Amino acid sequence: MTPTLSRARDLLDRARASYGGNPAVADRLDHCAARLDQPLRIALAGSLKAGKSTLLNALVGQDIAPTDATECTRVVTWYRNGPVPSVNAWYDGNRRMPVPVQRPDGRLTFDLGELTADRVDFIDVEWPASALAQTTIIDTPGTSSLSQDVSARTLALLTPEESASGADAVVYLMRSLGAADVEFLERIGRHVGGGSGPLGIVGVVSRADEVGAGRADAMMSAKQVAARFTDELERTGLCQAVVPVAGLLALAARTLRQNEFAAFEALAQVPVEQLQVAMLSADRFARPDVDLPVDPGMRARLVDRFGLFGIRTAVLLVQLGARDSPSLAAELVARSGLDELRQVIDVQFGQRADQLKTHSALLALERVLHACGDHELLGAVRRELADDHGFAELRLLGRLRSSSVSLPDEEVQALQRVVGGSGIGATRRLGLADDASPAEIRAAAVDAVRHWRSRAEHPLLDPFTAKAAAVAARSAEGLVAGAGRQM
Repeated sequence: MTPTLSRARDLLDRARASYGGNPAVADRLDHCAARLDQPLRIALAGSLKAGKSTLLNALVGQDIAPTDATECTRVVTWYRNGPVPSVNAWYDGNRRMPVPVQRPDGRLTFDLGELTADRVDFIDVEWPASALAQTTIIDTPGTSSLSQDVSARTLALLTPEESASGADAVVYLMRSLGAADVEFLERIGRHVGGGSGPLGIVGVVSRADEVGAGRADAMMSAKQVAARFTDELERTGLCQAVVPVAGLLALAARTLRQNEFAAFEALAQVPVEQLQVAMLSADRFARPDVDLPVDPGMRARLVDRFGLFGIRTAVLLVQLGARDSPSLAAELVARSGLDELRQVIDVQFGQRADQLKTHSALLALERVLHACGDHELLGAVRRELADDHGFAELRLLGRLRSSSVSLPDEEVQALQRVVGGSGIGATRRLGLADDASPAEIRAAAVDAVRHWRSRAEHPLLDPFTAKAAAVAARSAEGLVAGAGRQM
């Protein structure tokens, strides 16, 4: 158990001891405690047609979330790990109904029958998937206008009036960045981050292959857009990172079929000029009168699954040497941006799951104690919430993805490492062997404190680099203290 998790449990135990006799308060305290034992909750949010459900399927590696605009996509849907697939709709307050899973025309959907979205509180999906073992993913309804017509259901989950946010962290999908997006992110940040700012918000330039109209260099264009968004959002402190992801390609790559690989192999033999003309548009590529060594039905399926950018990329990779479907799939996933997003989610969310869950539980506990008027215990909770160095690390890691520091490359790598960019364990932070002794850890941490403290105080460093060094020094100080406790 991490120290922060232990302290949170102690505070909850003290609150239970004081208010266990009040059923209403005790129930709210039980909910606070339950969050500490549950998997990390990550919500996918964003505007209509941003590609949230497609990205969810790509992250899980299975087609488990409906992507067509039906009643079920207008409802908050929780995806949890379970022994067997099951889908239940909770409606009219406390009623539950099993929901059949159907695949008309090969597309997964949940059949709500006579239930309409306005009656359904949420859909609960249990699915046996390793990606859900440590993380619960919440798919929220899209928003048509983030400033005025935002989905009430999404707001009720992420920014409830009387309780803490239902999510520990948020992946926010956007295709552009306007004032409405910033306003919505600010509102999410106030609830997810509380008084410490947005602790767990990562942005995604979604459907990134469309940024360059499906051209071969589309992802390069999307990376430039993501860098601009990161810079703009960093000035407001709303987001730790922005990553471009071609969700459609990512999902298709993770579920690549052998007959699709064979089709790409055949297309790779077509003369470049002939293939370029055939791929001027999706409709042209699938036309029966276009002479290609792949039948029109398969071409239409490739467009539906991969998009033109994915087809062009797959053909190029086969020409460059991808000789089987597993190697092609791995390359396509990397080109889609999904690997980068998963790395960011792991560093920003996964490795700090206890920290994020603890913060969410303490925010919920703070609201309970405020309502009870318990100023003494409330003060202890707020002091715990104020100790937010871990969140300063998160924000710095986001800045380091898009901002340059006035340090040699090897020092930049050491800086990223010490603030948890490669893992939050002491040996990972200090670049030591996994079996390093507490004495070795402490000696390396003391050296790191001295080094980064001297860097932070250097009069010629620019403000950003000096601040980054100060954060690194504070991280190293924590490692010294932790090693000392183990000696």
